[in-house]
Amino acid sequence: MYRYKVGLLIAILMLLFTLTAGCAPRQDFDRHLQTITDPYRFHLAKWEFKALGGEIGEFFSGRHGSTDNVTSEVARYFDNVGQIQVLESEIEAVKAGDQPGDLVALEDELGRLRQENAEVDDSVARHLETQIRETLSQQGIYNPADKYIRLKIGFPPVSFKLDNPPYMLVVSPRDRIESIREITLLPELGVKDMESIEAQVDKLGVSSLVVGLGGLSTYPSYVTDEADLQFIIETAVHEWLHQYLIFTPLGFRYMLDITGIQPDYEISVINETVASMVGKEIGGMIYKEHYARDEKDRTGLDTVEAGFNFNREMREIRKAVDNYLAQGEIEKAEQFMEQKRQYLVDNGYYIRKLNQAYFAFYGAYADSPTSISPIGVELKKLRSQSASLKGFLETVMSMNSGQELAESVSGNSTAAGIP
Repeated sequence: MYRYKVGLLIAILMLLFTLTAGCAPRQDFDRHLQTITDPYRFHLAKWEFKALGGEIGEFFSGRHGSTDNVTSEVARYFDNVGQIQVLESEIEAVKAGDQPGDLVALEDELGRLRQENAEVDDSVARHLETQIRETLSQQGIYNPADKYIRLKIGFPPVSFKLDNPPYMLVVSPRDRIESIREITLLPELGVKDMESIEAQVDKLGVSSLVVGLGGLSTYPSYVTDEADLQFIIETAVHEWLHQYLIFTPLGFRYMLDITGIQPDYEISVINETVASMVGKEIGGMIYKEHYARDEKDRTGLDTVEAGFNFNREMREIRKAVDNYLAQGEIEKAEQFMEQKRQYLVDNGYYIRKLNQAYFAFYGAYADSPTSISPIGVELKKLRSQSASLKGFLETVMSMNSGQELAESVSGNSTAAGIP
């Protein structure tokens, strides 16, 4: 018995030592990371509490859902967004001495347009929410339980706020492309702040990047107020779908990944890509039906008329970087990315920083040019094999891995006689 107790004690001590040895570096890294980012952190809980309180207030005041004359407001709102972007560029050019101009008059006009939009942004969001919900219903998409119970009740309710979104710090290892930490930062950050944060984080032996966000799947969703109409509709649908999926096996696994409980980058890629695809499909329907008129549809932006093809270039860069990292040539990969970044700038595509963290963040969308994951191709193939968008969602939301996705696509191809 004594020898058993001694052996058990030794085993416990060895286990504790192993756990301590494994956890200490991670805890030390997170402690340093927190010290660097604390002054710049954006507290989502505080924003969510304020935004949700506003939603409840609107509901009881009877203003929620009012769409009187709001169609014209939507058009004026996004006309203003375009003018705001032009004015911001002009102001920067005047400040830099690159062009003459009345700085005071330009800033006054910018302030007027921002104030005009701030007065109607809630009613604009409510109107778009209604159109999104109606379009989802037309597609037979109501709630995650509809597959089993057939309840024609929209859940979660479509709700979002148009606001200036926070930034996000993305951290990836240097020897591979994978997002291992994501921290929301204040929306007021300047470029100098971003570069300072990145420089400090990079000293921890990782690759980091502060990126701008188009939206966040809080509730209500957080959607940028500084983009064009079609992008905002697509983003609102995208973020809503994350909320929808959280009640499914696929979304639950994604929650385990983003909380760090059970990291699974593959699951993250599937979730983000599905949300991106559905956002574009539903968003395209709404834009075409209500807003396209004589405006150029954004779906045509990827067509290439000249010799330079951004999408092709980004895929080739990604492939080369992955190859360098697979061979352990980290410095060569980083030098290559900087050379290619300058090449992209020379061809009219400004990217502030191109590194492992850049590809870890944007590569999570497997339907984007920064990804070489087969998941994007597989999901697009699965969508083409599905009779409806609803059928596609019902198939994918029950998946737990990339292998299930590949098997589903393969099985459907065989059943349909697709080579």
